[in-house]
Amino acid sequence: MARSRDRDFLFCDFCGTMLTLSSVKFAKCPLCNFKRSTKDIAGREIKYRVTAQDVRRELGMSTFEEGELKLATISRKCEKCGNDEFEYTRKQMRSADEGQTTFLTCTKCRDTITEN
Repeated sequence: MARSRDRDFLFCDFCGTMLTLSSVKFAKCPLCNFKRSTKDIAGREIKYRVTAQDVRRELGMSTFEEGELKLATISRKCEKCGNDEFEYTRKQMRSADEGQTTFLTCTKCRDTITEN
């Protein structure tokens, strides 16, 4: 508890809920009624640093690190193993006025198919 009081002085020591200033004399936990003297809180300040990774995590955005990138999938039956799912990528291999080339890879046997 001593560590909690040093770092998180605005939160309840028992349940972790943020304390509310109900009077001039004490801060109170709205859930378990824990009380802390305002003398313990007076003059203290909160400092924190927010990184871009913290923002992405909070918004539910993933960071693309090597090995983590997942390819799009499509339902299609593999002729070799009978699996029903392929991962695919597309690339512009020819001139801009022609369509993209699609590279399909079976998620089970890793067999590849190329479609122009």
